[in-house]
Amino acid sequence: MAALIGVITLQIVSRTLFTAVGWTEEVARFLLVWITFLASTLAFQRGRHIAVTFVVDALPARLAQLARIAAVLVALGFMLALVVIGYRYMQVQSFQRSASLRLSMTYVYAVIPISAAIMAWYALIDAIELIVKGPQAADTGSSTAEEPPP
Repeated sequence: MAALIGVITLQIVSRTLFTAVGWTEEVARFLLVWITFLASTLAFQRGRHIAVTFVVDALPARLAQLARIAAVLVALGFMLALVVIGYRYMQVQSFQRSASLRLSMTYVYAVIPISAAIMAWYALIDAIELIVKGPQAADTGSSTAEEPPP
């Protein structure tokens, strides 16, 4: 985030006072993509993604636990598929170069399988906690979804 702020500041200052630095817009775009994907892993870990839980919340504890386990396993499967698809996409785009920096787009697209692997790890931890803790975990949520202490 600090790098993104620095690059955008450089872009504004260079456009206002000098000739615009051409690579700043491209770097800012790539940094924003990386920040978005990495922030999504943090949101996933803390349970901050959008979820409709009123049906699961209305179920008895044991059924709610099974529903949460099923949901986490579906998310885990999706993330594992995204790791594979993201890696393949990275390979397909490896010949492509960015316009101004001539940077291999592999580095830009690498965030897809990286963030998916991190989220898959968090989903695996959540699934294990739901299985080990039993119905209590369905009531309280997993420890990975808790906010850090202030």
